This record gives sequence, C-alpha cells and structure tokens, in this order.
Amino acid sequence: MSRLGWRGGRVLAATLLVSSAALLAGCGGAGTTAPAAAPPASSAAAASDAPASAKVRPVQVRIPRIDAQSSLIAVAVNPDGSMQVPSVDKPMQAAWYRLGPVPGDPGPAIILGHVDGNHQPGIFYRLHELKPGDEVFVTNSDGKQLRFVVDHRDQVPKEQFPNDAVYGNTPDPQLRLITCGGAFDGAVHSYKDNIIVYAKLA
Repeated sequence: MSRLGWRGGRVLAATLLVSSAALLAGCGGAGTTAPAAAPPASSAAAASDAPASAKVRPVQVRIPRIDAQSSLIAVAVNPDGSMQVPSVDKPMQAAWYRLGPVPGDPGPAIILGHVDGNHQPGIFYRLHELKPGDEVFVTNSDGKQLRFVVDHRDQVPKEQFPNDAVYGNTPDPQLRLITCGGAFDGAVHSYKDNIIVYAKLA
C-alpha cells in the first residue's frame, strides 16, 4: 500500500484505501486528500440509487460524551479511487461519505474526521474514549435529529481494516465513526491504527 504524504504537523484523516483483497485505512497530510477508500462498487451503487438518499443528507453530528460537534460536508471519491477528506487546515470539520447510506436509512452510514491537524486537535481527537451506551446525534437536512447509541469500539492496525464489519450491509440503520489512532510512526508520518466506533439507531 502506498504511504501518504505529511506536511504541516502530525495529521490524520480517517480514510480507507482499496487494496486488492481488503480496504485499508490511511492518513493524509496538509493540503492532500488521502488515497482512500470507498466500499465495494456494488455497495456504493446501491446506496446512491436509493431515492431517500437523494433527498435527505446529514448536516450535523454531535457527540456529548467527548464534547464534539461539527457540521457535515459530503465527500465521495477522487478519480484515483481515493476518498475525499476535509481539509487538514480545518481539522474540526467532519464529513459524511455520500456514496453510502444516509443516517437513518438501513445500512452503515459513514462519518469520518481528523484526529488532529494544523498543529491542533481534530474533531475526532477523543473518539477513542467512546464506550458502549454513549450517544451520537445526527441531524439531517429535513430537520430530523437521530439518536444513535454506541455498541462497541475497535482499534485495528490499518493493514487489518475490517472491511466487512464497517461496510457490510445491515438490515437496520447503523453508524460508523472513523479516524486514525494508535502509535504515530515518525518514519512514515502516519498513525498505525484506525479507531472505529459502531453505533445503532436508538
């Protein structure tokens, strides 16, 4: 897998990198978007074809337990297959992967954010602190606020990113919050792990 560049400080974007058999997560540097990764094409196509997804989109995420709140920008993928990420110059900005489900629709909606950037903490700096039972609120563009409850949290090496668990279809509305974490590898300017929080609609 390719290494991502790093400029302007220790920076991390929650991103996923497609590699022949699995999706891996990577981190981007200032002014870059990390090569990243989208779920399998069939899953993205199914989500983008859903009528409800075309009308409603998430506009805000709020996580009281870690005092995190952000508007949500919609991201997709770049021509090279990498997932678009918020600018590292705005590390407090979170993003919704718009080729996946809308929060509240069946399936795993994906929200990602930086752990840090531009020499300051990012929106998901404290994501690793979430525990089962913690609440995540997502407000959609129709004004509806959805309450998700954390089921569990994983910290996994990027080379072992759990593609099926994160992107696999679910019959009920679920949420995935993703960022980087673990030890920082100064040699490659990247964190070694991903923090993934799994939540279900209350």
